[in-house]
Amino acid sequence: MREIRTQVAIVGAGPAGLLLGHMLHLHGIENVILEHRSREYVEKRVRAGVIEFGIANLLEEVGAGERMRREGLVHRGIELRYDHSAHRIPLSDLADGKSYTVYGQQEVVKDLIALRVDQGSPLHFETEVTSIGDVNTSRPYVDAVSDGEEIRVHADFVAGCDGSFGASHRAFPSDVLRRFERVYPFSWLGILAEAAPATEELIYGRHENGFVLYSMRSPTISRLYLGVRPDETLDRWSDDQIWDELAERLSTNERPEVNRGPILERGITAMRSIVIEPMRYGRLFLAGDAAHIVPPTGAKGMNLALADVRVLAEALDTYYVKSDESLLDSYSETCLERVWRAEEFSNYMTQMLHPNFDDDFENGVQRARLRQATRTRETATVLSRNYVDLNTM
Repeated sequence: MREIRTQVAIVGAGPAGLLLGHMLHLHGIENVILEHRSREYVEKRVRAGVIEFGIANLLEEVGAGERMRREGLVHRGIELRYDHSAHRIPLSDLADGKSYTVYGQQEVVKDLIALRVDQGSPLHFETEVTSIGDVNTSRPYVDAVSDGEEIRVHADFVAGCDGSFGASHRAFPSDVLRRFERVYPFSWLGILAEAAPATEELIYGRHENGFVLYSMRSPTISRLYLGVRPDETLDRWSDDQIWDELAERLSTNERPEVNRGPILERGITAMRSIVIEPMRYGRLFLAGDAAHIVPPTGAKGMNLALADVRVLAEALDTYYVKSDESLLDSYSETCLERVWRAEEFSNYMTQMLHPNFDDDFENGVQRARLRQATRTRETATVLSRNYVDLNTM
């Protein structure tokens, strides 16, 4: 077994793990990142694409936002469509001038990997973490296998950024970890298409056939979603059926049809909410999807992950510089306050925009919420502040 010594072992090379490693490097704290997947897989994994105002500033402050600022699409509003009519929410006007940036999660990952490679910091792809041990002592370790070789990483702390089914969860005793979960009665059928966006801002729509979301990744690439039943399968949808349904759900009396083009990727994602408490056990800290999952309707997934990392990096720096553990001790409580606010907002957006296939009373309530959001300045202001910069509210 090859043994490695570092200060912080990071499990997972998604946005959370990579940003944490980068910020620790800036603080002079040694760290090693272990990732089960290949670099090619991680860099091509398409996920979220909306970056909050404060998180965009964070990426820029730590030197990871240059390409985001150059290529990202800055948006100052969103559109809500229901009852075949369109209503713009002027987010920036209602949120102190703040905006959000459309820039794919995979692009953030590419930027952070490039920085780490340039720094020469340890980043091990195709390395499967098999166990995490002794986390309730001063000498935790991470065991992994890479290309048939066994590795043990000795560290002062371990950061679990490996998702909801990773090894970090298995290191928590069953009587310590609490899991709160909600599964929604619908899924999203998402496509990535080589088609110029027909709009300059995101469109969220509630149609009698189901939810619809029109977003974009660049001036030539569109990202679109259809709400479907939870048992839906891709083989039931041809390209033409997908485009026809998107056009139907997005149609209004004033707006043109969506631009069509070759579909590059497609998939179905279940809608669920998960919160893990606590986010710390001994010297093991959870961050990102390892600690929480939100339905993507509120655009909070990656933002929450990077906000966790901001708190954890500061706490670790304070520990090493001042031998002060107070921020480490409060890490879970600090993050969970924000996590539950994000869960509430994501649940609000999800419940408001997805018609209920079996409950007409709930459908009436949903339409009332949409009317309130589009006709009442106070409600639109709360929505705007949550959407653009929830992490600093």
